[in-house]
Amino acid sequence: MEITKGIEIIGLSLFIRKSKTLVISDVHLGIEGEMQYKGVLIPKQHFNELMKKFEYIFSKVKPKQIIILGDLKHEFGRISEQEWRELLRFFDYLSKNSKKIVLLKGNHDPFLGPIARKRNLELVKELQIENTLFIHGDYEPKLKKNTRLIIMGHEHPAVTLREKTKVEKFKCFLKGRYKNRLLIVVPSLNLLVEGNNVLEGEFISPIVKKAKNFEIFVVEDNEVYAFGKLKNISKR
Repeated sequence: MEITKGIEIIGLSLFIRKSKTLVISDVHLGIEGEMQYKGVLIPKQHFNELMKKFEYIFSKVKPKQIIILGDLKHEFGRISEQEWRELLRFFDYLSKNSKKIVLLKGNHDPFLGPIARKRNLELVKELQIENTLFIHGDYEPKLKKNTRLIIMGHEHPAVTLREKTKVEKFKCFLKGRYKNRLLIVVPSLNLLVEGNNVLEGEFISPIVKKAKNFEIFVVEDNEVYAFGKLKNISKR
């Protein structure tokens, strides 16, 4: 499904057809280690399950470039052994499916540089390509006059739906307006990151807090459902 002209939702990623650019966000590799430390049992095959998501994506599109919108790793203050191992495997896998990988630095990524350098990958704070600005989303950027579209992560958008005693949370994309620009918010690719329920209106990104007229696109089992305007859903 197209979220806007020329940009398609593929699983939990975006694909920009003109430039053949794949956009993903908030992979949070290594989060299993923290959860296990806290006593939560996580299947060891979780990393392989994440790779299966990419197998689906690459079966649908053949990107020339992959942009990762920050928070590729989970640990704030250090690089764990698990993160070193999984990140290098992750980069090697993506490199087999794309000519170029660009990493945006997220708030979880202060020490991502050494790993990026090991694979000669570009690590930047933000990236503008023609009229599109790619950013993590944890701060408000200085916008150029020609910026027409902002694509960001950080927010981990999701929708919690309740039916009698049943409660389910689904990851979603958001499309809205920020300072007269089109804004698209990409959900976390990691299924262990449940996400923030956007229906509650308690956003964490300073950009999303100031944005308006959001539309919701829910993803479940790689199917995309247009839920309509956030303001209308919140009133149900």
